Amino acid sequence: MSPSINNQGTVLIVEDDRNTAALVAAYLEREGFRTLVVHDGGEAIQAAGECNPVLVILDVMLPNMDGWEICRSLRKISELPVLMLTAREEEVDRVAGLAMGADDYVVKPFSPRELVERVKAILRRSRPASPPSLSLLSFDGLELDMEKHKVTRDGRAIALTSSEFKLLKALMSSPGKAFSREELLNHCYRHGEEVIDRVIDVHIGKLRQKIEDDPAMPRFILTVRGHGYRFSEDDEV
Repeated sequence: MSPSINNQGTVLIVEDDRNTAALVAAYLEREGFRTLVVHDGGEAIQAAGECNPVLVILDVMLPNMDGWEICRSLRKISELPVLMLTAREEEVDRVAGLAMGADDYVVKPFSPRELVERVKAILRRSRPASPPSLSLLSFDGLELDMEKHKVTRDGRAIALTSSEFKLLKALMSSPGKAFSREELLNHCYRHGEEVIDRVIDVHIGKLRQKIEDDPAMPRFILTVRGHGYRFSEDDEV
């Protein structure tokens, strides 16, 4: 196993051809992966459990246990990504490998660079995307942190009243949505206060003074004539 400064995880290489295994390992290590090479099918399952790999590159033709059997065994205990290597290019073999749960199938001879890119592509697909933060709203340098009850513009803190914060939160939570003044009032005053809807115009005016470069030509909080206001969308920046 070779160490890497920019470690992207360990790739287990199961390949009885030592030259091929060494070549694949060298290219993967250049890209920041650790590698563990085993040459015998019987060692592959044990190695997969011990080294906690992010992916297995699995040759089909192996001594003691072939790649098909190893792939079936891995799939019974894990969703570990598997890339199959084989010298057989018949369609039936490719279909069989994918049907057994392999994530990709590469025929020898192959380009080591292409193999590495296929490994990266499999890992991109298999790793869940990071969920967006539910507490932070951000748009073109303007950020609203719900947990900290804090608003910043290009890193500079902006002091807002409670009503202004509630208004901005409602608008930023649904960019592009046209809110009526009554809807925005409901976000600001939820306890039955008697407030005329034009108070929203006052709050919006003060908000624009605080967050816009030019309050007379706003790019964050836009007016919807005859209705109310909406927050800008990405394609309007």
